[in-house]
Amino acid sequence: MADALNHLANWASPLMAGLSPERRRAAMVQISTYLRRSQAQRIGAQLNPDGTSYEPRKPRRQLRGKKGQIRRKMFEKLRTAPYLRKSATAESATVTIGGRTARIARVHHRGLRDKVDWRKPNSPTVQYAKRELLGFTPAEEDAVTDILLHHVSAGG
Repeated sequence: MADALNHLANWASPLMAGLSPERRRAAMVQISTYLRRSQAQRIGAQLNPDGTSYEPRKPRRQLRGKKGQIRRKMFEKLRTAPYLRKSATAESATVTIGGRTARIARVHHRGLRDKVDWRKPNSPTVQYAKRELLGFTPAEEDAVTDILLHHVSAGG
């Protein structure tokens, strides 16, 4: 994936250099908006960037929830705009996970060990499964290329 992104950056750099800063920023805003939306959809679908499903949660001790309880998917709130943040300048477009949830997201993204409840000192430590929250799919790389070509062909 990193190799494909480097190839895309090397390909796009000379094209973007010919655009005015306002046009470059407009392209980056469109890219960051697209990426936030597609990352949120992929997280909602519980898929890694390579198309594999997230490893399911381990079952909790309490086997039955309250009557009528609806169980939520993992990272349901994380894919909303307050947590999945976008920013854009004339040089870059970024999508990050912000706030206090960034710590939880980092643990899941990298598959690290962490306490189940970090606020309690005697909480058990667990090895979390690797669930890649942010990353590029081939479709996203194609869409970014299309957005860049659209802005370059529209003129600078």
